[in-house]
Amino acid sequence: MVPRYARPAMTALWEPEAKYRIWFEIEAHATQKLADLGVVPQSAAKALWDWWATNPAIDVEAIDAIEAVTKHDVIAFLDWVARAVGEEARFMHQGMTSSDVLDTTLSVQLARASDILLADLDALLAAIRTRAEEHKFTPTIGRSHGIHAEPVTFGLKLAQAYAEFARCRTRLVAARAEIATCAISGAVGTFANVDPAVEEYVAEQLGLAIEPVSTQVIPRDRHAMFFATLGVIASSIERLATEIRHLQRTEVLEAEEYFSPGQKGSSAMPHKRNPVLTENLTGLARVVRSAVTPALENVALWHERDISHSSVERYIGPDATITLDFALARLTGVVEKLVVYPERMAKNMNRMGGLIHSQRVLLALTQAGLTRDESYRLVQRNAMKVWEADGALSLLDLLKTDVDVTARLSAEQLESLFDLGYHFKHVDTIFARVFA
Repeated sequence: MVPRYARPAMTALWEPEAKYRIWFEIEAHATQKLADLGVVPQSAAKALWDWWATNPAIDVEAIDAIEAVTKHDVIAFLDWVARAVGEEARFMHQGMTSSDVLDTTLSVQLARASDILLADLDALLAAIRTRAEEHKFTPTIGRSHGIHAEPVTFGLKLAQAYAEFARCRTRLVAARAEIATCAISGAVGTFANVDPAVEEYVAEQLGLAIEPVSTQVIPRDRHAMFFATLGVIASSIERLATEIRHLQRTEVLEAEEYFSPGQKGSSAMPHKRNPVLTENLTGLARVVRSAVTPALENVALWHERDISHSSVERYIGPDATITLDFALARLTGVVEKLVVYPERMAKNMNRMGGLIHSQRVLLALTQAGLTRDESYRLVQRNAMKVWEADGALSLLDLLKTDVDVTARLSAEQLESLFDLGYHFKHVDTIFARVFA
């Protein structure tokens, strides 16, 4: 985790103290249920909860000092609690194994991280929708292969982004449900020394589902799906960021990131206004996606369990969620403050002498009796003259002087084919689909 790209709420989920608090809750809830089942004394559960109520501080340094000797983090934590609570603590962790605590804790952390990310997505969706409505009918050029194609609106560009992030949200809801499971099944997952009722109780207290078959560890296909979902969200972030970066290029300049008073774009060139935020988002997306392959490789563990996944998850759990949280918030700010230049959009759209209307002429000629190949050839031979003149010529004017074209279409008919508004007649339909 790099503090530069981290926000407090998400970072706090991964702090050692937060982790140990979840560990204690798992152990105390399990002890409580064991007491209800008559396996351990009720006084043992009461002693844990009484101590917890009066001693909320977690001494991370003390636990670390014990672990330096034991070389085992869960044992170090249990020893520290036992020293603090006293004799009754001997009933803690009855029939459980370390993975019960570690895996269930990771489930809690990832579920809580998901809640933050879902709130981030909601904020981003709201920002995109506001700007999409604002520019619903702002004409701009659509590009395929980076080349002028046909007119769209800037609102439609943003509506596409909204629909994509709405899908991301749906996927994250599903990934959260899949990752939020509890395993308290003991060694090799057989419940030999801990009743399944304990798992059910702990799961209920922590807001988790029970893991049907844990084999001592929660199956890592769940985690793989979760991190893959984060990777897809990161890719969607990069897609919108890349679009903004292209639109900010000097020769395009149809939109740009907000440039605040006192901001400087270059240490050498005072004139520069660079798309630094969206470039940063492109890089952060790569970091989030870098967690996907290790998560996939964690699925194949040896037999009932090994810990080859453990070191990986200590990295990717915090790093992926903290980075994505920051990236979503940054993108929301970019969208909210994005500076849009409708006049430049119109200028760029018109700079190629009306070539953007070529398809309408093609279709009109086919409807006037020519084959598609003949129609294509007539339009293309005029379009290439405009292209080679870099827009200095007008496609409409050339078509009006082409006898093969005018033999099929009148000047009035040709002029009607160059109507910009024609391309936007279904914008309301698309918006209704996206924002229903």
